[in-house]
Amino acid sequence: MTRRDPGPAEGAQPIGAPAAAFDIRAATPADVPTVHALIGALAEFERLSHLFVASEADVAAALFGPRPAAEVLIAWKDGEAAGFAMFFHNYSTFLGRRGLWLEDLFVRPAHRRQGCAQALLRALAALAVERGCGRFEWSVLDWNAPAIEFYKSLGATVLPDWRIVRVVGPALEALAKP
Repeated sequence: MTRRDPGPAEGAQPIGAPAAAFDIRAATPADVPTVHALIGALAEFERLSHLFVASEADVAAALFGPRPAAEVLIAWKDGEAAGFAMFFHNYSTFLGRRGLWLEDLFVRPAHRRQGCAQALLRALAALAVERGCGRFEWSVLDWNAPAIEFYKSLGATVLPDWRIVRVVGPALEALAKP
């Protein structure tokens, strides 16, 4: 993408300490086009553009509607959105506490290997601690060996015995019927 983003939205507050010249800020409604573009870039990276059907209106409703489904942190460098992390809370019945689930983490290629992903993960970890979460979790594609090694270097454990189960589209509709 050659489009340059205007920079952090006015009034957005930094999260945690800046790392490697990245300013990490919570997304605001003015950032919806930027978030949407970053999601599109992620879909392209994962070769899943054909599944990316969310509109800017969908993103706005999910992040800032009456019942927000998720939150986003954006990493900014020199007025450009370098990457983002979309997350939400889940709940651990065993811990009896909320957790923080990282749904997506993406850094634009021009900003990789500069500390952007680490800055986003540290900001999310700080939010999890601040909010009293019992854990911070995410999934990683099994083919993404560099990401797996990076996560391990930060102290994360890749759980070998868990698999994600998903029901979508017609299968979801069928399952919902009595």
